[in-house]
Amino acid sequence: MPAPRFFRLTCLAAITAAIFSVGPASAADPWVVYDGFDGPGNGKHIVLVSGDEEYRSEEALPQLGKILAKHHGFKCTVLFAMNPEDGTIDPDNTRNIPGLETLRSADLMVIATRFRDLPDEQMRYVAEYLDAGKPVIGMRAAVVAFRLSSPTYERFGSGSRTWRGGFGQQILGQTWMSHHGHHGRESTRGVLVPGAKNDPIVRGCDDIWGPTDVYTVRNPLPGDSKVLFLGQVLAGMNPTDKPVEGRKNEPMMSMAWTKTYQGTDGQTGRVFTTTMGAATDFQSGGLRRLVVNAAYWCVGLESQIPAKANVELVGKYEPLPFGFGKFKKGVKPSDHAL
Repeated sequence: MPAPRFFRLTCLAAITAAIFSVGPASAADPWVVYDGFDGPGNGKHIVLVSGDEEYRSEEALPQLGKILAKHHGFKCTVLFAMNPEDGTIDPDNTRNIPGLETLRSADLMVIATRFRDLPDEQMRYVAEYLDAGKPVIGMRAAVVAFRLSSPTYERFGSGSRTWRGGFGQQILGQTWMSHHGHHGRESTRGVLVPGAKNDPIVRGCDDIWGPTDVYTVRNPLPGDSKVLFLGQVLAGMNPTDKPVEGRKNEPMMSMAWTKTYQGTDGQTGRVFTTTMGAATDFQSGGLRRLVVNAAYWCVGLESQIPAKANVELVGKYEPLPFGFGKFKKGVKPSDHAL
């Protein structure tokens, strides 16, 4: 006997709701999601925001997200600067990072953007997140993460008149000053600060090197900042090169540190910043481990940081060199799927 009409309509409504409900990212979505595997981070959501023209964050952050998800259990959503016409990743597009609304469910934001001029409807989610005093990891060019033409969120822009130094200085602790090492000719070795040797974030981070140069940093760092690593300027672009003699290493610049900031209602957010972070820097297992450990600390899981966290690369990782106009064209977020 045919089912009653009410029953048929109820089933149809349930099926329709299931089809159109919000779930994992599909191949058509302009972002990629790595669902958390087993690990201490299970139940925590990290949103990784890429978008810079120079340092290949569109390559580094998907690999970091895979490591955090597969080896440590975090759910990771990676966002990209996108070409809205063809659905490809386009770091040169400074005005479009779809998916920032996922920050509403995020326990941590990892950001590696440079001079993004996002429209208000996208920037509002970043502002909400920061006003709530939630944790942040900032890498490399994130010291100048935004350069906003709209007055609505002007305070976060690098040239802000209301917040000196904008997001970089007020949240991360530094804004752009200059290249301290010779950009493209002098690489960086991380040197542990003796007083930080017992900090859980540095656990197992015994070999940090990258081809990016050391940034100039204004010392002392603000507030409750704690420097973990200094950036030693090397005379060439290989990890075996000798340190540069003279003023560039006397004293060395801060390269990685922690601090806190206050949300608009007084909530305290943990922050980790490193002036390294190009995609090629992430070929260093020591740097990958430092950022993974920092993610644990940012979300309050520092007691579960392993003695030597697993940061084995997930899948193929052959990052392009840093430089303007050198990103790989035609790549879609789905190309980064596990």
